[in-house]
Amino acid sequence: MAIIVKSQIKEIAKMNVSADFPPALEEKVMQLIEKAAERAQLNNRRTMMAKDL
Repeated sequence: MAIIVKSQIKEIAKMNVSADFPPALEEKVMQLIEKAAERAQLNNRRTMMAKDL
């Protein structure tokens, strides 16, 4: 499932985006989500919160 959309990156950055950038960013975002989920679980929660980042 894709979370990152190349056109949105381009719109935010106001510059061109190479083909290898979105997948690399996607991987970083997935890592953040996985770590946040793990932290929430360790705190006996089923809801991720900003503090889990």
